[in-house]
Amino acid sequence: MSERESAKAARSSSPRGARSQRTVMRSRFSAWARHHRAMCLDSAGRLIRTPIASLLTMLAIAIALILPTALWLSLDGARLLDAELDESATLTAYLDSDVDEREAMRVAEALGAAPAVEAVRLITAAEGMAEFQQALGLEDALERLETNPLPASVVVSPQDASPEAMRTLATQLEAVGGVDEVRVDLAWLERLKRLAELGRRVTLALGVLFGLGVLLVVGNTIRLAVESRRQEIEVVTLIGATHGFVRRPFLYSGAWYGLGGGLLAWALLALGRQWLSAPATALAESYGASFTMPGLDGAGSATLLVSSTLLGLLGAWIAVSRHLADIRPR
Repeated sequence: MSERESAKAARSSSPRGARSQRTVMRSRFSAWARHHRAMCLDSAGRLIRTPIASLLTMLAIAIALILPTALWLSLDGARLLDAELDESATLTAYLDSDVDEREAMRVAEALGAAPAVEAVRLITAAEGMAEFQQALGLEDALERLETNPLPASVVVSPQDASPEAMRTLATQLEAVGGVDEVRVDLAWLERLKRLAELGRRVTLALGVLFGLGVLLVVGNTIRLAVESRRQEIEVVTLIGATHGFVRRPFLYSGAWYGLGGGLLAWALLALGRQWLSAPATALAESYGASFTMPGLDGAGSATLLVSSTLLGLLGAWIAVSRHLADIRPR
């Protein structure tokens, strides 16, 4: 064959070879997808055929997920309360006793012009006395005073309610002319911040611990499944099955366990919310407040289900990988 004929034959065979390679790749991917689908359905069928054992495993996973999720919801409700308390955090600037009402208005405008101030509210000496009388119920006794001993005051709402920012703002406001003293009660705010930080750390620690619990539950269940199918694994390994092929059905079983546990945890949390909602609302109303039991929204529910499924998948992968290394075909 001449060189020209060889080049022509090579050009004609090249597209055919590329098409053949694409066909092989497509066939392999199709077989891979079919096996995944078959193993997914087969693992679900095995769980359905043993409903009591499967339900108990999922219930153990659900119990391990409920406590950190409930604490997370409680912290979410506490964050809303924290935001409300931040809005109510104020400083009180007491003016000099010789400041009249017009001068007090000028001082209030000067305080409101500070960069870190959100809003101000002026309380004149007469208004302060009226509030004091109403709070203590001493109208008759206080009316006998010849002069009003209370100074005018300005209630300042800061933009930043953190303790450090409020201390800095109090120092700045005391330098304004006409201001005698600035008072701010930071003890309750600091306690609240520390309590919130403690709650976040406790929730994180419990989430990690109970996540490990889920891994142990799923891992132990999958370990028993691997041991019960040991001979089957040895046979398919003898005929050339890879570890990935053998591992696949157990991974789907772990994912089903995790998803089922997440669904049970979601249902139990919803039932608990309905059960506790009425007494919690009644208790809040008795104190003249409004309260709504926190619950999982769409994003929270998706996070719970995805996390439980991934934990089940990870637990199964760890258990299968460990025990497959010990299985040698005879």
